Amino acid sequence: MRRFADRKVGAVGLGCMGMSWAYSESERDDRRSVALVREAVDLGVTFLDTADVYGAGHNETLVGRALRGIRDLVVVGTKVGLVVDPETRRATRDGTPEHVRAGAVASLRRLNVDAIDLYYLHRVDPDVPLAETWGAMAGLVAEGKVRYLGLSEVTVAQAEEAHRLHPVAAIQSELSLWTRDALGADGQGNVVGWCAANGAAFVPFAPLGRGFLTGAVATAEFEESDLRRRLPRFQPTAFRQNLRIVDVVRKVAARHAVTPAQVAIAWTLAQGGHVIPIPGTRRQRYLYENTRAAGVDLTEEDLAELDAAPPPVGGRC
Repeated sequence: MRRFADRKVGAVGLGCMGMSWAYSESERDDRRSVALVREAVDLGVTFLDTADVYGAGHNETLVGRALRGIRDLVVVGTKVGLVVDPETRRATRDGTPEHVRAGAVASLRRLNVDAIDLYYLHRVDPDVPLAETWGAMAGLVAEGKVRYLGLSEVTVAQAEEAHRLHPVAAIQSELSLWTRDALGADGQGNVVGWCAANGAAFVPFAPLGRGFLTGAVATAEFEESDLRRRLPRFQPTAFRQNLRIVDVVRKVAARHAVTPAQVAIAWTLAQGGHVIPIPGTRRQRYLYENTRAAGVDLTEEDLAELDAAPPPVGGRC
C-alpha cells in the first residue's frame, strides 16, 4: 500500500488513457475496458488516472461507468489544461480560469461524481500566469468540487510557486528506466525529491516506456493512430539501439523469475515510498502482471545494474 493525502491506495495504480486514445485505437473495446477497471479495483488497484483530453472526454465517461457502485473505493485523478484538435491531433494549452472552471464541471458530469479526488493541471500554460490558473483550481477546492490539486510535467520552481498558493498533493510526470528527467536528469530539478520533502505523491506515467520496456513490443511498426508511430525513440534505428536497455531489464527479471514489466515498475516503486506508478493496460493478463510488481523486491545490486542501463537513443516526444 501507499498513501495519497489522507487515503491509503494500492502501490500500483491504473492509467486509463490507452482505453480510449493514443495506442492501437482500432482495438478499443469499451465493454472490456469497463470490466477491466472493475477487476483492477477487486485486485486492490485504487488509484485511477484519466483526463478530459483523453478521447475528447470519452475516457472520463468510461471510468465513470466503471465506478458505478464502487466509487468510494477509489481515488480518481483527472486533468485539465490541454485541448486537442480532433483533425490534427495537436495539443494546445489553456490554463485560463474560465477553461479550468468549465473543465471541472464537464469532468464531474462525465465521471458522474460529486467531487474530483485529484485534479491536475495537465500542462502549465506559458501564456497564463501559473498563479491565475492555480488560483482558479484552488477555488474549486473551496467550492467542494475538487478535494486535492496536482500538477503534471512541471519543474521544481513551478511546483514551489504553486505550493505557496495552495498545497500540491501530487505531481505526475513521465518516469521510467529510459526517462529519468523527474529525478533531476534534465537540469530542471529533482521533482521526485521535491515531492518527498513536501508531502506530495509522485505519480509516474508510462513506467513501462509506453510498452517498450516490457520487451513485448517486437518491432517499430504501429497503426496510423498510435502515438508511438511519431515518437523519436520508436523510430526503427533508435528502436533497435534501445533494445540494449531491455536486455538489462530482462537480465534482472531472470534473476527474480519475474517479467521485465514487473522489474520496470518495481524500479519506479524503489524511487520512494511516495511514488505511485500508473501503468496502463487493456488486457487482464497485463493487469495481473502489473499489480504483482509491488511484490518484487529489487536488491541494491539490481538497482545499481538498472541505473547503469544505457541511455535511450532519441527524444521521448
